[in-house]
Amino acid sequence: MTPEMFFNEDCIEGCEQHIQEGSVDLIITDPPYGIRGDTLHKHYNRKEEFVIDGYIEVPVEKYAVFTFDWIREAERILRPGGTLYVVSGYTNLIHILNGLARTSLEEVNHLIWKYNFGVFTKKKYVSSHYHILYYTKPGGEVTFNTFSRFGNDDKTEDNRSRNYQDREDVWAINKEYKPGQAKNKNELPKKLLIKLIQYSSNEGDLVFDLFLGSFSTAKVALGMNRRAGGFELSRSAYSHQVEEVKKIEPGSLLNELNNPEIKPIPNQGKVWTEEERTRLGERYREIRALGLTKKRTIELLCEEFGRGRFAVAKVIETFKAIESEDLVKGK
Repeated sequence: MTPEMFFNEDCIEGCEQHIQEGSVDLIITDPPYGIRGDTLHKHYNRKEEFVIDGYIEVPVEKYAVFTFDWIREAERILRPGGTLYVVSGYTNLIHILNGLARTSLEEVNHLIWKYNFGVFTKKKYVSSHYHILYYTKPGGEVTFNTFSRFGNDDKTEDNRSRNYQDREDVWAINKEYKPGQAKNKNELPKKLLIKLIQYSSNEGDLVFDLFLGSFSTAKVALGMNRRAGGFELSRSAYSHQVEEVKKIEPGSLLNELNNPEIKPIPNQGKVWTEEERTRLGERYREIRALGLTKKRTIELLCEEFGRGRFAVAKVIETFKAIESEDLVKGK
């Protein structure tokens, strides 16, 4: 990792000056609050003695223009097919959505990150989640590693699909607390960053953060054997964290990652023949007659026909609907 990929300057002007169009594979960024985040500790009794000074807030009246300008640069520097994740609270979410709507970027998911210990309130509901907006740039192949974290046969203790559960759009991930350690005002947890980087990049890809803050995105990206870069306007935060990031050994997090066993599905994506559909219906009836549950029956049929669970279930539902219709007609 070359040190010149980290810049102590404004990300909008910095991108224009330093970053080539279409050169970044993945952007994960957590922009400034826009809600006087530099003074929140005064209202919420936060202890700031280990928080690095120099947090730079964006004035409320400038937030909409500021947001569009940095999103426009994010769009420019992403490669075709590249991915952008924006982490945001609800107060200025409208400005981020409006900014994204003025670009060619395409929405994929609106994720919810549920965290622990929201700020206590008496006269309204406690806010304990952030929004994560997942967008991609059209014109190229999008990286989404569906089975990078869990295989198609990995199960939870209650026999649910780990892969399906992990890819649901509400994530419960605790914030990290670092008592006695120097830190930025607001840091994304390593567990969250690992998940985003696993799904949306490959080793060697360039992962960027326009608001580096604690350099958490860069540190995790390097630990996962990606390249990293970004901008941080605060001189104090940059000076401290650029030294910390030098201590990261590339690939040092790879041993912590789950390496799922991926079982191939030989007939996945192939068109069903009428003969196969008929045979599947017959086998479904035969196996169910043995007293097995519908779920177990489908699992056996997946193995027998070399198809995925949803493909088999869809054909079975069609088969059952035809049987019901025939019964009504007296056939």
